[in-house]
Amino acid sequence: MTDFETFRKMDASIITNYFPDLTEVQRAQVAQLGPLYCDWNAKINVVSRKDIDNLYEHHVLHSLGIAKVIRFRPDTCVMDLGTGGGFPGIPLAILFPEVQFHLVDSVGKKIRVATEIATAIGLQNVTFRNGRAEEEKGCFDFVVSRAVMPLADLVRIARKNISRECHNAYPNGVICLKGGELQHEIGTFRNVADIIPLEGFFSEPWFKEKKVVFVPVR
Repeated sequence: MTDFETFRKMDASIITNYFPDLTEVQRAQVAQLGPLYCDWNAKINVVSRKDIDNLYEHHVLHSLGIAKVIRFRPDTCVMDLGTGGGFPGIPLAILFPEVQFHLVDSVGKKIRVATEIATAIGLQNVTFRNGRAEEEKGCFDFVVSRAVMPLADLVRIARKNISRECHNAYPNGVICLKGGELQHEIGTFRNVADIIPLEGFFSEPWFKEKKVVFVPVR
């Protein structure tokens, strides 16, 4: 499949169907993600080439599953740990323009793609860091992530970055997107973690086993 054919298959309406209150600016930003990721992915592989035509459902909408669980208040600070090409950070930054997002990844070429795309769509509320999460010293209300590592490792690394001062309905902590059976991975967090199935929000079969996991970090 050529890149042009891939682009033609992309349909951003799945996002506006679930988030109908987007402003015209946000709708335009969402619409630009398809051609931009299609173009960059042909140069630097940040999304599986077999999956690029599912960009809006499997990557953008999946990222926005976090927004179905928590509505970040203005001036909240969020770190996206292991952002890759910008997921979930870029879709969330579009949805929450008054929230500050800091996208971190150890792979320089992936951060380059995320930076270029954020610049192209005019995002003003994102910063980027090429480096290991262990080296990040900033403080944030939440650390979000998209299945980059086991939950215990994610919480261990992110704990130092979680601010003690809370501004949201949820206490500060780690919010990650996971799939499949999680009982073993939840482990010691079983009594404190919230596991929210995304199939309760999105009707597409792909979301049947996808979940948002929240772990408060005090």
